[in-house]
Amino acid sequence: MTLVEHIYELRRRLAIALLAVALGTVLGFIWYTSYPFGLPSLGQILTEPYCALPPENRVQLGGGEQCRLVAFGVFEQFVLRLQVAATAGALLSSPIWFAQIWGFITPGLYAKEKRFAYTFVTGAVVLFTAGAVLAYFVVTQALQFLFTIGGDIQATVLRGSDYFSLLLALLVIFGVSFELPLLVIMLNRVGVVGYDQLKRWRRGLVFGLFVFAAVATPGQDPISMLALGVSLVLLLEFAIQVARVHDKREARRRLEQGWDGLDPDQPSPLDDRLGSTTPAPGPAPRIQPVDRTDRSDGGSADRWDVT
Repeated sequence: MTLVEHIYELRRRLAIALLAVALGTVLGFIWYTSYPFGLPSLGQILTEPYCALPPENRVQLGGGEQCRLVAFGVFEQFVLRLQVAATAGALLSSPIWFAQIWGFITPGLYAKEKRFAYTFVTGAVVLFTAGAVLAYFVVTQALQFLFTIGGDIQATVLRGSDYFSLLLALLVIFGVSFELPLLVIMLNRVGVVGYDQLKRWRRGLVFGLFVFAAVATPGQDPISMLALGVSLVLLLEFAIQVARVHDKREARRRLEQGWDGLDPDQPSPLDDRLGSTTPAPGPAPRIQPVDRTDRSDGGSADRWDVT
């Protein structure tokens, strides 16, 4: 394909991806208050951590016994619902727009690179989902701490925009942060960092992860900070152990092939004396002129014989 054809293909795939996100947003907007196939509504799923709080720890305006958030602006409910629907639409349509990205990249990859990419993408999806699920359960405990720290002296009137901003931020932060072991393993596979380096940097990395958790968590509560920090430390240790196994295997392979511990005075593993199938070089052929008296070729005597 020419460069222009690649640009046209990219435009077509981006249009399909954006259309899928738009349709997913419409479905998310409808799902926000509806109960499809007997499932809970999207709004009910997202507000469950807040509604799990004791009634005496949350202020509810508007009357009624139903757990509801508060809006103070005219368009706040519509904008909030559209924001949640867009986030849900991006997640619901992720198989489609990811397939378009994958279809654009795949023709430039070898078979081995495709297998590695499949493993990488699968691990990324699993880790992001695990981080988002953990954040969902952490929100309940974080809200319990934040809403009860004032005791009976004060209570919190929670706006819907503030609550959903906190919840979505924690979901994204936990999900993206859980990609850490995948990044470390990838850097180890390409030879950027080794197990010995990671072992020396372990204490500094652990300290840095807790500092990152304290800064990144939007709630500024100790529960979400500790949950994120401890999880990242465990994932980092898992990645370090994977790097240790990989480096040992790589060192054993290099030793078997003769690359490590190679004597500079000995032939390399590529030499034919160590079993290479490349034929041994012989003496260069001699090129001698041929004295021909036959001028049937136009009279030219510039003919050579290779011996």
